[in-house]
Amino acid sequence: MPEDLKYWTISAEKCLSTLGVSKESGLFNAEVLRRQKKYGKNKLKEPKPKSGWFILFEQFKSLIVVLLGIAVTLSFLFHEYVEGWAIFVVIFINALIGFFTEIRAVRSMEALRKLEQVDARILRNGDDYTVAAQELVPGDIVLLEGGDIVPADIRLVEASKLQVDESPLTGESLPVEKDIKPLAESTPLAERINMLYKGTAITRGSAIGVVVATGALTELGIISALVEEAEEEMTPLEKRLDQLGQKLIWLTLVLTAIIAVLGIFRGKEIFLMIETAIALAVAAIPEGLPIVATIALARGMLRMAKKNALIRQLSSVETLGATNVICTDKTGTLTENRMSVSQVIISGGSIFADKHGFLLNEKKVEPQSNPNLEELLRACVLCNNASIAEGYKNIGDPLEIALLAAGSLAGLGKKELQAKYPRIREDAFDSESKMMATFHQDGKQIYVAAKGAPESILKHCSQIKSDGKVKAMTSQEREYWCKKNEKMAEDGLRVIAVAGKKTNSENEKSYENQIFLGLVGLMDPPRADVRDAIDKCHDAGIRVIMITGDQAVTAAKIGKSVGIDDDPIVLPGSVLFPVEELSAEEKQKIIDTSIFARVSPKQKLDLISIHQSNNSIVAMTGDGVNDAPALKKADIGIAMGMRGTQVAREASNMVLKDDAFSTIVAAIEQGRVIFKNIRKFVVFLLSCNLCEILTIATASMVNGPMPILPLQILFLNLVTDIFPALALGVGREDKNVMNDKPRDPQEPIVTGILWWKISLYSVFISAAVLGALAISLGIFKMETEKAVTISFLTLAFAQLWHVFNMSETGSPYFRNEITQNPWIWGALVLCTLLLIGATLITPLASILHISAPGTDGWIIVVGMSLAPLLLGQIVKMVNRFRAA
Repeated sequence: MPEDLKYWTISAEKCLSTLGVSKESGLFNAEVLRRQKKYGKNKLKEPKPKSGWFILFEQFKSLIVVLLGIAVTLSFLFHEYVEGWAIFVVIFINALIGFFTEIRAVRSMEALRKLEQVDARILRNGDDYTVAAQELVPGDIVLLEGGDIVPADIRLVEASKLQVDESPLTGESLPVEKDIKPLAESTPLAERINMLYKGTAITRGSAIGVVVATGALTELGIISALVEEAEEEMTPLEKRLDQLGQKLIWLTLVLTAIIAVLGIFRGKEIFLMIETAIALAVAAIPEGLPIVATIALARGMLRMAKKNALIRQLSSVETLGATNVICTDKTGTLTENRMSVSQVIISGGSIFADKHGFLLNEKKVEPQSNPNLEELLRACVLCNNASIAEGYKNIGDPLEIALLAAGSLAGLGKKELQAKYPRIREDAFDSESKMMATFHQDGKQIYVAAKGAPESILKHCSQIKSDGKVKAMTSQEREYWCKKNEKMAEDGLRVIAVAGKKTNSENEKSYENQIFLGLVGLMDPPRADVRDAIDKCHDAGIRVIMITGDQAVTAAKIGKSVGIDDDPIVLPGSVLFPVEELSAEEKQKIIDTSIFARVSPKQKLDLISIHQSNNSIVAMTGDGVNDAPALKKADIGIAMGMRGTQVAREASNMVLKDDAFSTIVAAIEQGRVIFKNIRKFVVFLLSCNLCEILTIATASMVNGPMPILPLQILFLNLVTDIFPALALGVGREDKNVMNDKPRDPQEPIVTGILWWKISLYSVFISAAVLGALAISLGIFKMETEKAVTISFLTLAFAQLWHVFNMSETGSPYFRNEITQNPWIWGALVLCTLLLIGATLITPLASILHISAPGTDGWIIVVGMSLAPLLLGQIVKMVNRFRAA
């Protein structure tokens, strides 16, 4: 297998011979293993993961470390060696906390990347298999159809109406038509029409090809090796948090500088006030906002993945929480996607089917004794790209698998039929015409089998098969079959029409003068959980719009049964035009409609634009290659993981691994929870930071002692700021989150109301701390060090209890999303032990200038630290009564 061979210059037959493979059987397992050892995995060079040492080093490049470094230098200059070394230890501990926080976020993101996998359909050992694309080797026979991502560099062996989007490789925006003929050696890459290249997308048709290059040896691999890995973009949420943090940094620095000047002006020690200002700046700067946001987003995404929703971009989590319109397919999303043939109508009557066989007039009928039924089932099996095998996973479209199963009941196996009627060529399914046809050798003639939408097939049929004979189809007969189609659709069946004809030339038009064979009705029952999920959407202020390629009567029946609309009005896709071409009345009618039938991919784009022009955040589901533009256009594109094409997955923001509508609702719920968690974390952190500034600022303006010392501030920064805040960021569920209306996507993270709450909470905590100091000095006449210890502990515990003020206003007082979060309780226990340890461990107490509080002191600490929590709950109670 010469690696430098120009495969586009040789014939398909010579290519197969050179690679030592048969088109009919593919490679055998022993040869696959040998080639895998030689060529390795079919994957591009992956970016190196961030090493732990690199992440640790990054922690020492922040503004906080610079400020602490200045504090260390000043301590040594003022001969405060104990404090200098203590601050040096704080630098190291701060770096460790930052390191473990960031490495958790980085590893979570790496785990998410591993969840995505591109599959390939191949021929090995004479059978169809679906394998991970990275398992391909040169010589593998690959089966491709519209919607697939090309998994390796491939030389075409067969092609039918094949068009490929090569823009990722060549920049050519229009799809390229492909052929299998050899080309000149000088043919440039963009004109090699007999080759498919890794990373490009099949937009139409079908093909068989042989892999000629994998991994780094593909054209994409060669290019990617020359390109540096792009830096990872921050999500909009992380950017907004970062911007908020940057603004607060400068505000904090200005405020702490003012506090230092005020303290010095009031006669306090210069070194004490400078050190206090630096410590306060370190504690108050919310440097960790983006990192904690990343952790919350990434961990939330992993939870979604466990619930079968694979989010492909962090930014999509934020958008999910604001979604207020879901445009969803019917088949496989609202329904079970387990199709089965339940009724066949031929000229001889209506035949019902189940897993045991076929019934005509309640009597079992053998297809072999009914020529009309046998030919219809034969056409269904021949005009089919799916495959089923005992003990193996079925491969292909569920509708086609159901047709193969019906054929098997009649003893018409696909392998046997294809051996008897070899396929010559295929007219691949076209979403515009809604038809598909295949050509087969039948002795000296050619048999053309066709299937598709009843209205499309009937339009092309000039004859009909009746009682084993062919006759011209009259207008009355055509009308009769149209009514039969409508009746089956009203019963909730997915209906296709089947036709077949014989011809002498494989170049004859596929659908011209076809012979009508009958109608096939397939049953796909609604998913058991879909009605509850749709009710949940309605409660959450989310509209559900069903879009289907099915007929209007079928759509209406399904839409009513799943609860989308109790009195459904169905509009056809033909009413959908670009928003600028619609009148205000037409636009409003479309916006008010919940069910659309016979919708084309282009019309999906128009529907999205219409709702987006109404300021809606739109989620759109899709599975086909033609759905890719709509998935890109939607605010949240949702691809099907089980039946969706790889092109659709690449264009989407989210992939449903189980194709279920309820998974979309669960993902939206999780998106709302994540955003609320981040908002709670921000409010908690800012209110704690602001209360420290208020406490020190107030003390600086009077002649009393400082209520909290520099090292105590740094200690609190390592204890009360970090652990409760992280626990809030990874909280799991808020049972009431889906009772709220969708959030405005333009709404800031910290709204005006939240700034008011932050200020109020800060005043409560500051007042409690200063009150504790005043009571200790004024009433109990304690020594200054002991009184400062009590104010320090009051601040610490007040901040810990303050985490319970982060519960939602309408939630119960004792059983809510905060009290039921195990991470919160873990953080509180850990922080309490650290604070008690600071009073009992003599060396640490000495460094922090802490003395034993005594019984009276602990009573003051407990009482005053609980006061802000009680006041916070009273404010919530008042707000709740006002809202009622």
